[in-house]
Amino acid sequence: MTRKGRRLLLISSALGVLGIAAGLVLFALNDTIVFFRTPSELAAEHAMPGTRLRLGGLVKDGSVVKQDNAHVSFVVTDGGGEIAVNFAGLLPDLFREGQGVIAEGTLTPDGSFRADTVLAKHDENYMPKEVADALKRQGVWKEGEATP
Repeated sequence: MTRKGRRLLLISSALGVLGIAAGLVLFALNDTIVFFRTPSELAAEHAMPGTRLRLGGLVKDGSVVKQDNAHVSFVVTDGGGEIAVNFAGLLPDLFREGQGVIAEGTLTPDGSFRADTVLAKHDENYMPKEVADALKRQGVWKEGEATP
């Protein structure tokens, strides 16, 4: 075998091993990837119950209901759609109605969302980029505004 042939065999073998390694990494990460959605996107997609995702939008005014044992229910809206969220745990100190929020959890068979993590914005001008972009597409939130 010539030097050129050995070099070509080595390069093609290295690319094959690299491709297999990338495929295995992507396969392993497939179960841990969590996708961000707005209430309007969830309604349009008809996601399956049990699907793990991140839900982002604004906490609807007048929707927060605090129950016993740190259970809270509220509604997340993006101006075009809304979804009820149930959460058991301590909410962030900055969580309040009319503010941006991202809830991570699963869809339930009744169409609500069971969150196991709730994230709130950290100051009056900050909104998570994903939420801000989605709200801007809906025409609900504009740059420089704390709330719509």
